[in-house]
Amino acid sequence: MSESVSSGAPGGRPPLDPLDAGGLDAAGALRLLRDGTITVTGRLVEASNATLYCEISLVGVGDGDGDGDGDGDTGRCVYKPVRGERALWDFPDGTLAGRERAAYLLSEATGAGIVPPTVLRDGPFGPGMVQLWIDIDETVDLVALVRSDDPQLRAIALFDAVVNNADRKGSHLLPGPSGRIYGIDHGVTFHVEDKLRTLLWTWRGHRLRADELELLACLREAAGGSLGAALAALLTDAEIASLRARINRLLTERRFPVPSGDWPPIPWPPF
Repeated sequence: MSESVSSGAPGGRPPLDPLDAGGLDAAGALRLLRDGTITVTGRLVEASNATLYCEISLVGVGDGDGDGDGDGDTGRCVYKPVRGERALWDFPDGTLAGRERAAYLLSEATGAGIVPPTVLRDGPFGPGMVQLWIDIDETVDLVALVRSDDPQLRAIALFDAVVNNADRKGSHLLPGPSGRIYGIDHGVTFHVEDKLRTLLWTWRGHRLRADELELLACLREAAGGSLGAALAALLTDAEIASLRARINRLLTERRFPVPSGDWPPIPWPPF
């Protein structure tokens, strides 16, 4: 799948609000992430894997079409090199960056703009995931937000059910200055076993709306076409088959999932 930008988030909003992204739109962000020069300036020490805070710049690079458009764009990003991934007992080594990219592609396919622009590319410490830095509204109380029934959180809860997110912490929700809520840290997703672990259980067992069922039907079709082809470079055949099975199950049951007694339903720590 190319670095195309989806038609937009629900309600006609673009998939990325420049107010949350240092003035960049989605197309500009993807160009910057793909072609910009990365300079590591810090590390997010609370992350379990190597997570580097970086400046990224297209100064002197341009966008490759010779017209100078895009030359001079700068921004901030998070760079997670594959070599810095901590080994996990239940996920194959060296696959977390690809899962982050896969989550972005699926988010793009929904048009919901949940996951910030994300690419796989080489960086100062080798290949890894590079994701646009999102500014957050520091006045938002994350605990109160997670306990709310904000419709954006409902969309994220459905997204997490589809990607089988095993670690939706409160700190993985980013409320932007625009009012948009983004989701990050999708390295432990797309497992073949049901591992949904999240703070967003507000809608457990609730019936899916008609628009949500329509979205799932579109995702099912895309998973058998262009989206599936793009995911094939990032996930195993079994993981893609499990993705399709989860979509089919949601369409059949027409309800949000409920916590399973076979897997802890809430991540630890929760924030």
